[in-house]
Amino acid sequence: MCIKNGTILGENADTHFLINLSQVDIRRGNFLAAHALLDSAKVLATSLNNLEIIGDVQRAVSEVFENSGEYRPALSSLKEFIETREQFLDKEKVRAISDMQEKYESEKKAREIQELKIVNLDAELRNEKVTKSRNRFMVAGIGIVLFAIGLYSRLRYVRRSRQAIQKEKDISEGLLLNILPAEVADELKQKGAAEAQLIEQVTVLFTDFKGFTAMAEILSPKELVNDLNVCFSEFDLIMEKYGIEKIKTIGDAYMAAGGLPTPNTTHAEDVIKAAIELRDFVEEGKARKVEQGLPFFEIRIGVHTGPVVAGIVGVKKFQYDIWGDTVNTASRMESSGEVGKINISETSYQLVKDKANFIFEQRGKIKAKGKGEMEMYFVDHS
Repeated sequence: MCIKNGTILGENADTHFLINLSQVDIRRGNFLAAHALLDSAKVLATSLNNLEIIGDVQRAVSEVFENSGEYRPALSSLKEFIETREQFLDKEKVRAISDMQEKYESEKKAREIQELKIVNLDAELRNEKVTKSRNRFMVAGIGIVLFAIGLYSRLRYVRRSRQAIQKEKDISEGLLLNILPAEVADELKQKGAAEAQLIEQVTVLFTDFKGFTAMAEILSPKELVNDLNVCFSEFDLIMEKYGIEKIKTIGDAYMAAGGLPTPNTTHAEDVIKAAIELRDFVEEGKARKVEQGLPFFEIRIGVHTGPVVAGIVGVKKFQYDIWGDTVNTASRMESSGEVGKINISETSYQLVKDKANFIFEQRGKIKAKGKGEMEMYFVDHS
């Protein structure tokens, strides 16, 4: 453990280590163990009085409840996380304002000293009658220079104050856009609320890693979370490239949807192109890991098109989500697929079957859990 500037860095690392361990227990379904780890992390974070780390713990607690099906306490913990995050930002804002105030007082004292010097200089000039005329011009010149310096300092102070305020505003905007789509965030800011939408045709994508639990037993928590973060960070960039909305991650599963919140006519093609890039990225990573003799991820991807209801959950702290049978069917496409393949439904196939940049493998009717037999297709780039 090391101590730097009054902060016990080792205890911060211990807290994050406990949070990472809890993520592994969530994947394994050991929710009681995950809660126990997060309780310990919360005690450490509270003793450090570190709002940022406390918020990380609260967010992790929300994930435990959500994965164990306890949605009400999950929502409550998520609310606590966002409230703690706001307290952290407010604290940083107060500190910035205090620094600006201190600098202003310092500049004010400097101006008072300059003014006192001018007064003393005037007194000396009155006592020197022979050089009176020359000294008057000198005082006038000094006064102009000092006025210009004072005006410049004032303008610089105002400009820096505006920059500080804009920076805080940008931070708040960034946090909001990390939680909600831009259109929903704008509606929320303008109206104070955002209505749920029924969108008639959306293409939903689900991914899942094969053997994730087995890898969790081989890799250290830090290595496992790092590999997962590398994959999901690249997934986020690919979704952004094709204008697809990331909905959420559930353990090692990744969920996204095209054609919302603003409907479009290219959502099915966009999602399948993105799915191919996701698959290729994971395959490239697998090849590198095999060369190094390391454990690797393999992925299944499922895609389905249909209507959903989209909106935000709660009235104070928000989470954008989608609901409907389309979501369940997309999940079944993933679980009914094969490793390294992109499995799509009949509905999605009908929208992209004439696209020259895709090739298809008809699988026939495949039994899907809770859905009966469904027509399915594998898709790839031509």
